[in-house]
Amino acid sequence: MSRPIVIAHHLIWTAYGWWLPNDPRGSTSRTVASDVIAALGELHHGRRRLQPASGAIREFYERASELLKFPLLELSAGDVRLVADALGEAISRHRYTCYACAIMPDHVHVVIRKHRHKAEEMIEHLQEASRLALRGCGARAEGHPVWGGGGWKVFLDSPEDVRRTIAYIRDNPVKLRLAGQEWPFVSEYDGWPLHPGHDPNSPYARRLRGGGRSC
Repeated sequence: MSRPIVIAHHLIWTAYGWWLPNDPRGSTSRTVASDVIAALGELHHGRRRLQPASGAIREFYERASELLKFPLLELSAGDVRLVADALGEAISRHRYTCYACAIMPDHVHVVIRKHRHKAEEMIEHLQEASRLALRGCGARAEGHPVWGGGGWKVFLDSPEDVRRTIAYIRDNPVKLRLAGQEWPFVSEYDGWPLHPGHDPNSPYARRLRGGGRSC
């Protein structure tokens, strides 16, 4: 069967130190490079089927904060606004179309429509803009890492996937009993590329509808 068409990217990255390779919830890592961090607990590749209690996660990062090279910092309400403004500027400059964004105390979620830039380039541009904003306002010291690596990407290959991910991202602040987030750079998803007015007979549309695939 032919490969699915990617129509959007779910991009995720964390603040420095907040999702370590041996995080008790599981991670995408296969190794722990630091022996000091490895001593915090065993590595589990992938998300654990049974998730640990919030107290266990909190205890893990309390211990981790004593071992990391730099302080373990969360994004304050003011930091969130700085990051949002920087993301909005980068999204406008690179002409990305953003369908969802949640800036949490320790991580960021974004959904961006497919673009000539690869997912990794998008993350790099968004991280760089927000890193400069936080440091420029003195919210982070020059030597302190702002983000914890290159993040992760999830390919979304159907309007249903995009809508499901948008709903998940919108719920992120609510789950932590934080205020919902509305950002001016977020566009309402119209079902692209199966939005009203699209060509229903285009090869792209037929493939997304399940037609035109060969086995």
